[in-house]
Amino acid sequence: MATTTTGQTREGTLPRSIQLPGIVLGVGLGGFVDGILLHQLLQWHHMLTSTNHDRIGVKYYPANTVSGLEMNTVWDGIFHAICWVAVILGLGILYSRVTHQRRRVWTSRVLWGWILVGWGLFNIVEGILDHQILGIHHVHGGPHQIWWDMGFLLLGLLLLIGGYLLQRSGRPFDPDASERPARHT
Repeated sequence: MATTTTGQTREGTLPRSIQLPGIVLGVGLGGFVDGILLHQLLQWHHMLTSTNHDRIGVKYYPANTVSGLEMNTVWDGIFHAICWVAVILGLGILYSRVTHQRRRVWTSRVLWGWILVGWGLFNIVEGILDHQILGIHHVHGGPHQIWWDMGFLLLGLLLLIGGYLLQRSGRPFDPDASERPARHT
């Protein structure tokens, strides 16, 4: 199946997109960065550490008590399980769409751009839903928590924009195309 200059195959169908798997991978990997860095290593928050001021009436589980930390750890585990499912799902979709030259896809700006878009979407959705609407936790509690939350949203927006620009700068990935040498201009 030959590829035309527009990136379409002769039969007129576009190569299967790596946008969806990239975004799903980015959501899962972004969640892992959040959970590992902010929940576990820095211990700035857990899933339910702000439920004493939440907007939905969840029982308060303070992280400075054994029972509170146990419940927060369970919910952090549920959060990590969802991130794990997103990564496995993203890999599965990617594997089903890329049947040839799988090694080449991992060096593709397009894939890594979409992964960054997914990470940015994770930050924006999680930051708006959990931090602002539900209020179940904040990036870093205390008198300046709104600034930490806004920084988290800004980082998400920068990841989304940067990822979009990165994927646009890459060559569209055609899993059926043969290896082409890089053009030097």
